[in-house]
Amino acid sequence: MTTAVDLSTRVVLTDVRKEYVTAGESVLALDSTSLTFEPEEFVCVVGPSGCGKTTLLQMLAGFQEPTEGTIMVGNTHIKGPDPDRGVVFQHSNLYPWLSVRKNVEFGLKMRGVPRAERAAEADRMLELVGLELYGDRKPYELSGGQQQRCQIARVLITDPRIILMDEPFGALDAMTREKLQLELLDLWRERRKTVFFVTHSVEEAIFLGTRVIVMGARPGRVIYDRKVWFKGDNQQPTDTAIRSTPEFVAMRDEVAAKIYEAQGLIGATVALH
Repeated sequence: MTTAVDLSTRVVLTDVRKEYVTAGESVLALDSTSLTFEPEEFVCVVGPSGCGKTTLLQMLAGFQEPTEGTIMVGNTHIKGPDPDRGVVFQHSNLYPWLSVRKNVEFGLKMRGVPRAERAAEADRMLELVGLELYGDRKPYELSGGQQQRCQIARVLITDPRIILMDEPFGALDAMTREKLQLELLDLWRERRKTVFFVTHSVEEAIFLGTRVIVMGARPGRVIYDRKVWFKGDNQQPTDTAIRSTPEFVAMRDEVAAKIYEAQGLIGATVALH
């Protein structure tokens, strides 16, 4: 039996273009771009600095408006931030004066949810991300990985339909990053949210994504868009062994070649991790 998919979470970008004016000069950050993100997709966007990845995410979040074109979620134009779109940043941005539990429940407090109810839900989220023993601590008492788990719990507690993640593991060490990648996939399998994940890492993009988009710079534009075909429809690995399979390596080389080509680095050695 096939589970019905809520098409109200389909994201459609049509001829989206973004310009900034800096020191009196116009800078084209994102050239005319049209994309569709289907419900429950885990879309990873990779590319060099300045290619428009974060600009695109900020427009999806409603933090910025496109100079031209439209962005729609279902039948609704994105005109600003919305609780249906949760954002996880590279740095946790937790409130240092609040406990971990109070940080997690903050969104529910802003919605007027009663204290006992939001505390219970926060405890459930903390257990979900493996922080059930840390609710009374302050953010500075947590490791970097734990702070990111807390930030993810703070986003999940409001039950957004779409989760936007801007290099959330970029500042973490390799072992913590790998562990959080697996935990994120577990959460995605359980919650089946639409995820838009920005990264500089080719391997991370392929490991996490059901679909990988590569962007080129100056101006920002899509130069590659492909499903991670060897995972099947919206299927994800349960361990890291997939990274050594021939299919993974082939796609890694294919994606890296696109990035090298866009940067004029054919034949150069560039880190993939």
